[in-house]
Amino acid sequence: MKNYKAYLIDLDGTMYKGNEEIDGAAQFISYLNDQNIPHLYVTNNSTKEPEEVAAKLNTMGIVAKADEVVTSALATAEFIAEESPGATVYMLGGSGLSNALTAHGLVLKDDEFVDYVVIGLDEQVTYEKLSTATLGVRNGAKFISTNQDVSIPKERGFLPGNGAITSVVSVSTGVQPIFIGKPEPIIMNKALEILDLDRSDVAMVGDLYDTDIMSGINVDIDTIHVQTGVTTKEEIEKKSVPPTYTFKDLNEVIKELEK
Repeated sequence: MKNYKAYLIDLDGTMYKGNEEIDGAAQFISYLNDQNIPHLYVTNNSTKEPEEVAAKLNTMGIVAKADEVVTSALATAEFIAEESPGATVYMLGGSGLSNALTAHGLVLKDDEFVDYVVIGLDEQVTYEKLSTATLGVRNGAKFISTNQDVSIPKERGFLPGNGAITSVVSVSTGVQPIFIGKPEPIIMNKALEILDLDRSDVAMVGDLYDTDIMSGINVDIDTIHVQTGVTTKEEIEKKSVPPTYTFKDLNEVIKELEK
């Protein structure tokens, strides 16, 4: 296996499962830190701020800093701010998204007369919120969604994800949004820009083929699949475009890197 100069790393299913630690995750990050190998955590979660994500990792013995976290909320805010500085936004979502948008100089409004409608995961979503978003898109606002994940793993099971909420507005208006998060290139290019390395020297590490592995394939970087989350080894073997590598867990990756 190639020794890469940097890694982009998924969280849920790769670093942890909900609030459960995954064996090998802390060891892998410790190995990277010891070798001074840069790495970024790339997550579709738009509800949490980087500081919160880093804090959760640290409670699991995974040494992480806020500036190593790239969320779909941050990538969304940067995308809009670069395209239309100071734009007005109607959003669905949590504090991670609202704080990212305002920190990038965007103006949040609570009506349908805006430049952008942005949908992030909103666990307090209501018919009225969806109605305002729908009217905003119908009025000509640019339609953005942080990610297309149709379900999210919770203690109760797989619950509706941001893609499911987004689909209500899409179906009602007939307008498809620009998706920012994995497997789309926007969030990945943001992370690669931060690393500032040749793409051949960076690998994406993750458990879920449709988001993590495809996100690497879509930006032409090598991919490392770990069998600690959603996609099994058997499923990987049936894919027409397989990951560059697949391993039982991150402990196996460390062993390969140490050869």
